[in-house]
Amino acid sequence: MSLYKPIQYTTFIILITLGACSQTRLPTVEIEPVRPSVGDVKLNHVSQPPRSSLQIDVAINVFDVRVDESEALEFGEWIFTEIRDNESHYLPYVLRNTLLESNQWGAVRVLPSNDPSVDLQIKGSVLASDGKQIVLHVIATDSAGRVWLNQEYADIAIESDFPADTRYSRGSPFDSTTFVEPFQDIYNQISNSLVEFRQNLTEQQIINLKRISQMVYATDLAPESFQRNLIKDEESQLLSLVSLPAKEDPMVERVNAMRVRHHLFIDTVDEYYASLFEKMQPAYVLWRKYSFERINEELDARSTPYDYQDYGRSGRYLTLTQRYDRYRWSKIFEMEYQDISAGFNDEVAPAILTLNEEVHGLSGTMEEQYIQWRRILRQLFELEAQTPEQI
Repeated sequence: MSLYKPIQYTTFIILITLGACSQTRLPTVEIEPVRPSVGDVKLNHVSQPPRSSLQIDVAINVFDVRVDESEALEFGEWIFTEIRDNESHYLPYVLRNTLLESNQWGAVRVLPSNDPSVDLQIKGSVLASDGKQIVLHVIATDSAGRVWLNQEYADIAIESDFPADTRYSRGSPFDSTTFVEPFQDIYNQISNSLVEFRQNLTEQQIINLKRISQMVYATDLAPESFQRNLIKDEESQLLSLVSLPAKEDPMVERVNAMRVRHHLFIDTVDEYYASLFEKMQPAYVLWRKYSFERINEELDARSTPYDYQDYGRSGRYLTLTQRYDRYRWSKIFEMEYQDISAGFNDEVAPAILTLNEEVHGLSGTMEEQYIQWRRILRQLFELEAQTPEQI
């Protein structure tokens, strides 16, 4: 016994020292966002939506993910590019749900790319997202070319944003009806910013915007027939109406019929993203919770200095014991984190790849199907516009 204890103690010190060296591999996490956090933001919600003639239809593009080379090198394996790519489909749907909850808009859909049939187009870029913080760059542009937003938004999560019920299990399954998005403030702020801009527009400006949207879509289908109805100001680069074709114009009727068909299709696209969101949410919530805890663990470890030269004192022995326990659990946690990240990607991958090929007879990824559909509509419009003699 007299020999065993010193050997055990020496081994213990060596393990701690090796642990401290190996921990230098872990990423240095910066918790300060690129921009100040939005703070606590209450969603601007109304009980009665605008009347139908003033309801602005919104399309939110699948987000872009920006990871610069230095970040990729620093965070390497643990940032998991696949997860960031999957986030680009998940996060816009959170914004979509927030806009609908505000009751301030018309149809709000998530789409794979720009759509000429909507009034307001939103593009987002994920600049940072690790469970501890999120930074988004949002650009919103209407069909006339007017920029509503071009701004970065940031938010930092705290412990209370990840309550115990986010640690779901088979005995306590994930419940989306009670789940509260940890970064909901950032989406509330984006929605409020959009509402604030719209409130500065007159009713006539909104009506004109919707008419411009109609002509932009008509021009996309048949540029030779409708492009003369719009003019772009050379200085402001904004579109304005020169004239509107007569309502009884057969070409206008065909455009309106095509627009109805197109909206039915993009409703289907949005439903696809809704299904993807529902499938992704439980795994993503769990991964983000683990990421949040891992970052906090590292920050806590770095904030607890200790002196190896002073390990002989009982107080320092206790500190080293705690340090070793922290290291041991961090390694277990790291393996769990890797497994959860891989599991998240494996679970989401089948849903990300393709939409059911039976929908409109299209195939390929959602982005490819969307392009195919736009091409089919143009061809169909050209075919219907032809006279019997031309056919």
